[in-house]
Amino acid sequence: MVDRSIQEASLYWRKSSASTNDDCVEVATLGPAVLVRDSRDRSTGVLALDSAQWNALVNAIHNGQLDGR
Repeated sequence: MVDRSIQEASLYWRKSSASTNDDCVEVATLGPAVLVRDSRDRSTGVLALDSAQWNALVNAIHNGQLDGR
């Protein structure tokens, strides 16, 4: 779910230390949810994932299932 109303002031957003520019995503946690946003255009909203969705996304990335998309 994309949510544009999440109060971001109290969230700790992180991005990969391997990121050398702003062409990446940032993540934060809010209770049991993992929040994901575009680091370049934060106004587009926040994707909220539960733990199963987050794990599936991370596994797909590690396995190369999203390469070239």
